[in-house]
Amino acid sequence: MNLDEFNKEAYSLKKENIKFFNKVKLKKPKDLDELFHAAHEEVFEETDCLTCANCCKTTSPIFHDKDIERISKKMKLKPGQFIEKYLKMDDDQDYVLQQSPCAFLGVDNYCSIYEDRPNACREYPHTDRKKMIQVMDLTMNNTLVCPAVLKITEKVKKQLGF
Repeated sequence: MNLDEFNKEAYSLKKENIKFFNKVKLKKPKDLDELFHAAHEEVFEETDCLTCANCCKTTSPIFHDKDIERISKKMKLKPGQFIEKYLKMDDDQDYVLQQSPCAFLGVDNYCSIYEDRPNACREYPHTDRKKMIQVMDLTMNNTLVCPAVLKITEKVKKQLGF
């Protein structure tokens, strides 16, 4: 699926998905983690993130102090220099990238700091977390960013009879 097709599909399902995630938050299905984890495994068996990298092109992870220290050390920069060159403070007082796409994303969709990338990038798209109920809003937002999350959500909706 190309990104234009994905965007059309994701936005056409947005209202339905908002209703779905709100219903899930109210009902809190006991098997929610298992449903998401099974769908996550199934979708990522056939997903190559390097063909897309939309997350890296359109959003920014939060950079925690440990991330900044690790990455700046690898880049042979002082943490303050790294922050000044690449990061800004967002409305929630978190460090995020100054620009999109990510400054570390290559034209081949490879990450130049992959081994040292922020924890938020390591965990993305968060559909295999424990206590999925806690990240329903984030998952909803990610249906508009990540084709895999949209597929995972569609599978879970079907499993829950939505």
